[in-house]
Order: sequence, then C-alpha cells, then structure tokens
Amino acid sequence: MAEQQVNREMEYGVAAPWGRVEPDKIAFDIDGVVADIMTTFIDMARDHYDLHHLRYDDIVEFDLAKCFDMEECIIWEILEHLLNRPHELAIEPLPAAVEVLTDLSRESPLLFVTARDREGPIRQWLVQNLIEVPEAALRVIATGDPDTKLEFLLDHRIEYFVEDRLETCFQLAAHGITPIVFDQPWNRRRHPFPLVRSWQDIARLLARG
Repeated sequence: MAEQQVNREMEYGVAAPWGRVEPDKIAFDIDGVVADIMTTFIDMARDHYDLHHLRYDDIVEFDLAKCFDMEECIIWEILEHLLNRPHELAIEPLPAAVEVLTDLSRESPLLFVTARDREGPIRQWLVQNLIEVPEAALRVIATGDPDTKLEFLLDHRIEYFVEDRLETCFQLAAHGITPIVFDQPWNRRRHPFPLVRSWQDIARLLARG
C-alpha cells in the first residue's frame, strides 16, 4: 500500500519534506485546502437546481463550465453564494484540517491567503470551524486575485504555501517559495512540487502526526 502511494505521488509530484517545516514559515490557501467548497457546490446544484449528474472527480480544472454540463448562469449563482455566504452554508472543513490547524495555532499564528475578494465572510467561516483557535491567532488575507498571493507571502516571509492551484504553485516557486500541492482532481498533472494528499500528510510535514 505504501509503495502504491509513493508511485502515485511520483506520477505528478514529489515526496513532501516530512518534518522539516517550521510553523511560522508556512501559510495556507483556504478553498480546496481547508474548506471542502466543491462538495458544497455539487450539493447545492443537486438540491436547488435538480442537477444530479455532477461528480467531484469531474472537476479536472478551475473553469467549472468546462467540467460540468450545466448553464453558466447557474454556476455563477452557486459560486456567488459560496463566496459571499460561506459562514451561512454547510461547507465542511476537509478531514483532519481542524485538528491539525488547532494544534499548529498553539505554536504560531495561522496565516491564510485566499484569492477571494473579501476577507470577512471566509474569516467568519474559519472562526466558526476553528472554535479552539483564538481569533487573534487567525490571520486572513484576501487578495482578490490568485496571481497577487505572491507579494503577501513574501511580505510575511513565508517559505512554504499549501495550495491547490498549480498555476499559483509555479509562480511561487519562481520566486523562492516552496509550494506544497494539496491533491485535488483539478491539479493531477505532472509537476515538480511536493504533494500532500490529506491533512494527516500536512501533520507529518510539520512533524505533528
């Protein structure tokens, strides 16, 4: 089983640097890394628009219109809810994210850098889900554009960033930040970056699991 996992990682990534990352040198994307936003997207499409054919593994790129047979106006209606009201919706954290982040927050404040254009709603979602993390230990930066994450990470002297968008990973790597790819169907292409498949993997990366 372990051999199969290594082989899978080597198909499109490399082994992560287990136990080598300092808590104050790592930051996190939110959607697709902490928040299971795509499962909620599919649930809302089913429950509110009677679309029952959508599957998580069909999301092979960020442009959902290319992944799903559905009207673009519906895609944008759902996305607007997810972006503007995450704290009011049934968006679940990815498995073990809460436990690992809570543990990490005891050693260093948490930094989240998201391409969302507003900090407030997603910060409230984090507060609601990371209930044992003091609000003072939650730092959220909403850049409004994935291509501007770099400048904020450099400003905060971040060395590692957990991200699910490969284009961002290539940009960060070109400027000396090590991207850690959180495995998702939309990033399963060949790349040279460290790969994690779960928050248990991130705990190992931080030598906390």
